[in-house]
Amino acid sequence: MAHLTFDEAEQRELRDAARAEFPGNPALAYVLENLAAEGIDLDRCRDWDDIRAERGLPERDGGAQGVA
Repeated sequence: MAHLTFDEAEQRELRDAARAEFPGNPALAYVLENLAAEGIDLDRCRDWDDIRAERGLPERDGGAQGVA
């Protein structure tokens, strides 16, 4: 389908934002920096409802929409 990539300026901005926003969590900053460098393969993305079902989580109740 598609692969989302970032140009060099966007990569730099994303890396800087990851470091600034998550100074106490280097693992999360690393993941975000990696996404900036590698991009996102939209074909490999999974729907949140599929993940919930796979993990045995309850169905959405509508109270916490947009929370992942």
